[in-house]
Amino acid sequence: MKILVIDDQQLILLSVQRKLKEIGYLVKIATKGREGIEIFKEFKPSLVIMDMNMPEMNGLQVIQKLKEENPQTPIMVMSGNYEEDVILHGFELGIADYMKKPIGLDEVVARVKRTIGPPILEKLSVKKETRLIQKHCVGVVIPCYNEADRLSGKEFQDFARKHPGYHLCFVNDGSTDNTLEVLEEIRKGNEDSISIYDCEKNGGKAEAVRQGILHLAKDGQFDYMGYLDADLSTDFTDFDELVRTIEKSTFDIVSGSRISRMGADITKESARKIISKTINLAIQKILGMPFKDTQCGAKVMRPSTVIAVFDKPFKTRWLFDVEIFIRMGKIYGKEKATSLICEQPLKRWIHADGSKLSMKDSIKIIWQLGQLSIRYK
Repeated sequence: MKILVIDDQQLILLSVQRKLKEIGYLVKIATKGREGIEIFKEFKPSLVIMDMNMPEMNGLQVIQKLKEENPQTPIMVMSGNYEEDVILHGFELGIADYMKKPIGLDEVVARVKRTIGPPILEKLSVKKETRLIQKHCVGVVIPCYNEADRLSGKEFQDFARKHPGYHLCFVNDGSTDNTLEVLEEIRKGNEDSISIYDCEKNGGKAEAVRQGILHLAKDGQFDYMGYLDADLSTDFTDFDELVRTIEKSTFDIVSGSRISRMGADITKESARKIISKTINLAIQKILGMPFKDTQCGAKVMRPSTVIAVFDKPFKTRWLFDVEIFIRMGKIYGKEKATSLICEQPLKRWIHADGSKLSMKDSIKIIWQLGQLSIRYK
């Protein structure tokens, strides 16, 4: 039994294709509507699964063309488009089902079997697991410099496997230990959802994140991009909450905040905490915007913002987070920029042992802030 899957986001395409193949279906994929129509004519599938929001041709146009070719072939829509008019129009054109993202892959399989039946040679030994197709595709940069002893490979692998729609891009920032070998091991078996961007020389966290973000930006499938610290001091659960916030809002940037609040697990060395408070006060003074924790290493942003703030190298190795906010202020004006940035408290944040930022570095930051103030004046 043959299935054609059409979606402009490869992360989702490949996840669905892999799952359906595991069950025993013969699957072909297309990233564009017109490409899908041509494959449909030759492949003559038993079922089409397709997205509604695609470039070149929208989903309704594709459905109409497919129905003209063969009105008997069932079409299932799997989309993050919740507009009632679009859904109703789809059913008027003859679709068999409308699956709203996020949706579990096992549920997709169940709906496919209900629509066309199980494959003739069904593989019953396939393990069921919770894998959720996201409403949007998200690219996450994880900068790494000599992180071989701290990288939690299993956590990254488990997240990538269970969350189709997320792509993890590790940036090896000229590490002198065996970080690259550890990253390659993490990537094994997850090549579609985990990539490695290898920098020959160490350029600092700012440049590592910038290079990783620009690398992801070349791939047009990401609705949002962001970055996360390799030690997972901010965990994936909190990062996913940042994504959910930007999905439901008009914010251009959603930034994690380590501000202590009721029920949160926020731990940090006392001396470091004092220095951090001092730095944050200085940052607020320079920014002229009411953000209390610009330095949190977990942020999500829209592609348009990436183009605006990551095009040029940052002026400091450690304070690029501050520069992102400053650049937003320069582009939109401070008042408008403030309305485009959301600072969201984290439920958990733990300072991890082995931090690359020493107490001496923390003190240097105060001086660097003064330099930023002069350069961006």
